[in-house]
Amino acid sequence: MSKKAVSLRFAAILFAGFALAACATTGGAPNEGDPLEPTNRALFDVTMAIDRNLTRPVAIVYRDGLPQGARAGIRNFLDNLSSPRVLANDILQGEPDRAGTTLARAVVNTTVGIGGIFEVAEDWGLPKHREDFGQTLAVWGIGEGPYLVVPFLGPSNSRDLVGFGVDFLMHPFTHVRWAKKFYTPWTRLAVDGTDRRSRVIDQVDDVERTSADFYAATRSIYRQSRIDAINNGVIAVDELPDF
Repeated sequence: MSKKAVSLRFAAILFAGFALAACATTGGAPNEGDPLEPTNRALFDVTMAIDRNLTRPVAIVYRDGLPQGARAGIRNFLDNLSSPRVLANDILQGEPDRAGTTLARAVVNTTVGIGGIFEVAEDWGLPKHREDFGQTLAVWGIGEGPYLVVPFLGPSNSRDLVGFGVDFLMHPFTHVRWAKKFYTPWTRLAVDGTDRRSRVIDQVDDVERTSADFYAATRSIYRQSRIDAINNGVIAVDELPDF
């Protein structure tokens, strides 16, 4: 797929996401923010089928086949690569102190940490944090829009789907081509997704095993985690979904 085609695809995603977010409001119980529930449930079944037959088995092989130190190095490297995106969102959210921390972390981990493989900045009093454009849109007052389930990506909403598209375009690897092929960004996404899935295998299994309605539980957990991320870990109790 050409770089131009990818850009057009994400432009379409952004347009659709903004259109949905513009006509939606935030808050309310999870089912009130899920007007597409029948479709979402069908897509959730597709997503879980993909997970059971592909994503989870690959994540198990990754987790069990690589030493913990190697997996930590991969995670550190991927997080360090995301520093420009995090920095941009820190600035867009009007967080100069967090932006300074992100910049300092990138410098320390890229140099002393050998390209980000080793997490040195944390030991130097520079804690890691994540920011994405979905959070930035929330800080700007844009509603979350309807809840969405996207195959391969999983739980989302129209605002976060827009954020994913923008973050993808902001990531430096999106614009790297190897031998005139556009493999690099998709390889980065695949490795990142596999690593993240490997870290929550047991937790996801527990939720699926103990939930009367796995779909509803996943939706609630997603919304709560996003509220927590938007508030930088300071829980706004009145914004939490009803369980």
